[in-house]
Amino acid sequence: MTQRPSYILFITDQHRYDNLGCNGHPVLRTPHIDQMAQEGVNFDRFYVASPVCMPNRASLMTCRMPSSHGVRCLGVPLTHDNVTFVELMRAAGYDTALIGKSHLQNMNNRPVHYKMPVYREGYTAPPADLAVAIRSDFHADEYQYEKPDFYEQDDPQVPLPFYGFDHFDPVTRHGVNTGGNHSVHQRKNAPDIYALRSNDIQFDHDYSCPQAVRTKIPEEHYSTSYIADQTVAFLEARKGNPNPFFLMVSFPDPHHPFNPPGKYWDMYKPEDMPIPQAYLDEGWDAPEYVKIMQRQRAENPQLGQASGVSVAVSQREAQEARALTCGMISMIDDAIGRIRQVASDCDLLENTVQIFTSDHGDHLGDHKLLFKGTEQYDNLTHVPFIWADPNGEKGKRSSEIAQTHDIGTTILEHAKIEESHGMQGEIMTVAGGKGRKAAHIQYETQKPHEAFGDRPRAHSVVMGQWRLTIYHGICQNELFDLENDPGEMVNLWDKSDYAEAKAMMIEQLAEMEIAVANHVPVPTTEA
Repeated sequence: MTQRPSYILFITDQHRYDNLGCNGHPVLRTPHIDQMAQEGVNFDRFYVASPVCMPNRASLMTCRMPSSHGVRCLGVPLTHDNVTFVELMRAAGYDTALIGKSHLQNMNNRPVHYKMPVYREGYTAPPADLAVAIRSDFHADEYQYEKPDFYEQDDPQVPLPFYGFDHFDPVTRHGVNTGGNHSVHQRKNAPDIYALRSNDIQFDHDYSCPQAVRTKIPEEHYSTSYIADQTVAFLEARKGNPNPFFLMVSFPDPHHPFNPPGKYWDMYKPEDMPIPQAYLDEGWDAPEYVKIMQRQRAENPQLGQASGVSVAVSQREAQEARALTCGMISMIDDAIGRIRQVASDCDLLENTVQIFTSDHGDHLGDHKLLFKGTEQYDNLTHVPFIWADPNGEKGKRSSEIAQTHDIGTTILEHAKIEESHGMQGEIMTVAGGKGRKAAHIQYETQKPHEAFGDRPRAHSVVMGQWRLTIYHGICQNELFDLENDPGEMVNLWDKSDYAEAKAMMIEQLAEMEIAVANHVPVPTTEA
C-alpha cells in the first residue's frame, strides 16, 4: 500500500465566507490562503452544522449534528462517550496534533443563563442527582482542561490523548486575554508583556465600534504568532519522520474583540470597507428582532462592549469592525504563509492535504447587526472551505453543498480509514463521495432574548436557491430566495406565491431532522 497522506487543517474563528480575497472581498488581501485555493478546490457553498463555536467544533470532531453529539449550545462540554474522527486516525497509525483553540470544553467560569424550573409548592422536588433527565459528570476533572484555573498552575499538563490528539498545545479564549499554554508561555517568558493583557491597556484611537481595542501587545507576542511559532516547531521536529500526521492549526481570530496588533491595526481603513446593504436600502422593512436590538442599543449605547451576542450598530461602527477584522485575517494569512513555507522546506507537503475553514461567521454590519446570535443569516452559517490535495484537482471552484461535519468523514475516506457507525457526515466529492443535497443547521443558546424567547432555538435548511428557518418560540419563521435576494432582505414566509417552495423546504427539514436522529448505541439483542 502507498504511504497514506498527511493533513493540515487550518481553522479560524468567526470568519465568514466572503472575508477572503479568493472569495471576492474587494479590499482584503489574503495571498497565502488564495494560493492554497489555487492549489486545490474552493467551495462556494460550505455551511456550518451550528453557527456558534462549541456545537460546531464538536460536530467537526464527531462528524455528527449537535442534536446527536449533545453539545447543543455554548456551555455544554463534549462528552468522552463520543468517538472523534481524530481517534480513528490515531488508531490507524497517524500522529495527531492540535495547536491553538479547541473549545470542546468550557473556557470560563461565568454563571449559566439557563433557567431551571421552579418547583411547585406541595410537590416533592427531585434530589440534585435526579434533577436533570440525563446524568452527566461535567464537573469531573476531565472536563476542566480549558478552564482558566487549570492554567494558573506552574506547569499545567493536559492528560493525553485529548479527544484523539497526542500533541495538544491549547490556546483558549480570544483577543489579548487568551489563556491556555499561550498565557503560561507569556507569564514565564515575557512577564512585561503578560502585564499588558487587558482591554483597558491600549493605545489611543478614535474607533467607536463595540470591542475595538488597540492593544499594546506587540505582534510577536500575540496569539496568532504564538500558534505559528508552535506549529513551525512541530513541523521542523517532524522532518524525516515517515509516519503520516493529522495537524489542526486553530486560530482564535478574527473573533472579537477587534484588536489586531501592531501594523495590522491600521492596515485597512473603515471608509474603504463595503457598506452593508441594510444601510443603503431605505425601504428595507427590518424584522422585529432587528428593531428590538436597535431599541436596546439606543437605550444602552454600551451594549456589546462585554458580550458577543448580536447587537445593533451604526454604519460607521460596521465599517470599523470590518476594517479591524480584515487586519486580524491578514495576520492569520501571514502566519499561514509562514507555516506553509516551513512545511515545504521540511519536505512535508508532497503528500499532505491542506484544508482551510472556519467555525462560523459574523454579521459585521449586515442587517445592521454585529457579532452573532439566534439569527440564521448566510453571513453566520456560510464559511470558507478549501481542500488542497497535491494529488487532486487544482484551481477549481465548487458549487457543491457541504458542511462542517463532512470534514472528518471526507478525511477518513481519503485516508482509507473506515468511519465509526453512527457518524452523520457525508463524503465530499474531493474524496470520491457524492456530496449532499442540502445543508442542515441547528442552533440553540442558553441566553434568553426578548426577540426569541427564554430558550431560543432555530433549525434551518439550505437547498438550491432557498433558505428556510424554523424558530422555536416567539420569532417569525423565515424563507429567503438566495438567488434573487442574496442579502436576505425580504422574508417570504407569509407570501402566498411562495407556499409551494415553503412546503418543499419544510418537508426537506423534517427529513433531515429524522435522518440525524441517533441510531447509536446499537442494539445488543433482538429484544
